Amino acid sequence: MAKLTGNYEVLYVINPTLSEEETAALVERFKSLTESRGTVSEVDEWGKRKLAYPINDLEEGYYVLMTFTADAAFPAELDRLMRINTGIMRSIIVSKEG
Repeated sequence: MAKLTGNYEVLYVINPTLSEEETAALVERFKSLTESRGTVSEVDEWGKRKLAYPINDLEEGYYVLMTFTADAAFPAELDRLMRINTGIMRSIIVSKEG
């Protein structure tokens, strides 16, 4: 039987050249988008950190870890939206279930 909902984590890196207001708006946008399709357990903003390797000549990124529960189709849609947003440098979504 296919699972209807699942527990997920998404870690995304925001471009550090954005202002504090733009960064907060992006975090809130993805949080509210996720809440519209599921339940957000936690949003942990790690802040600016050095990247392991330069991305687009940038050495830093603003890291955000979000834990949520949603239907099985939503992570693919969230990944698509993060990929087309120019403020997001990298993102990864993983299922927390084994």
